[in-house]
Amino acid sequence: MILAVDVGNTNIVLGVIDAEKLITTGRLRTDIYQTEDEYAMKIHSFLSLRNADDIDGAIISSVVPALIGTLKKAIKTVCGIDSIVVGPGVKTGLSIKIDDPAQLGADMVVSAVAAKSKYPCPIIIFDLGTATTGSVLDKDGNFLGGIITAGVKTSINALSTGTALLPQIDITAPKKIIGTNSIESMKSGCVIGTAAMLDGFVDKFQEELGQEATVVVTGGLGKSIAKNCRHNMIIDENLIIDGLREIYYKNK
Repeated sequence: MILAVDVGNTNIVLGVIDAEKLITTGRLRTDIYQTEDEYAMKIHSFLSLRNADDIDGAIISSVVPALIGTLKKAIKTVCGIDSIVVGPGVKTGLSIKIDDPAQLGADMVVSAVAAKSKYPCPIIIFDLGTATTGSVLDKDGNFLGGIITAGVKTSINALSTGTALLPQIDITAPKKIIGTNSIESMKSGCVIGTAAMLDGFVDKFQEELGQEATVVVTGGLGKSIAKNCRHNMIIDENLIIDGLREIYYKNK
């Protein structure tokens, strides 16, 4: 079995894969101050709870460079194996057409690899996490580029900490678009506003591509936002884990 690790700015997603099948997933809080022993105990507990002790391969994708070494050592301690880390020198099968391919985040690479293998091109991928990213693959599966903007929770945190009267809110759609109190107005701005932004980007991306594209949404907030969009969107919660599986086998 393979342990796939997706390190985001807020959460670390763990996935256990047996051949082509995703067996189980779990989440840890991202904390750069945790030691390799602390992460080793958490990974060991996760695998034990899922009865997934027979790990013979591991792959890591991380947007938090400070944690790569820590997690590699933790996995080595628990599983006795060396991890593949998505980055320069790792085969992905993805042709990246941006100005400097080395700048492209590992999460965007991995999600693009998965989407290319699962869905018809061209493809637009939105990943809604700490940041909201949009990636565009052309009809031949080449990575053309995309957008990066503040994530929904990041925006809410900025509002609640930067203003005296606006509270933290749960990320759910409001009862109606025109809010009649602060909380409903914030929900409308954050949830409906993000959905409208995604719809707008789909229109603009398709205009530049010159054709319609498959639209895929992933990330912790993907489902909450996508169901408020007017465009048809495929919700794929395990897109990055699937991409890590693809890349692992390309490098074995």
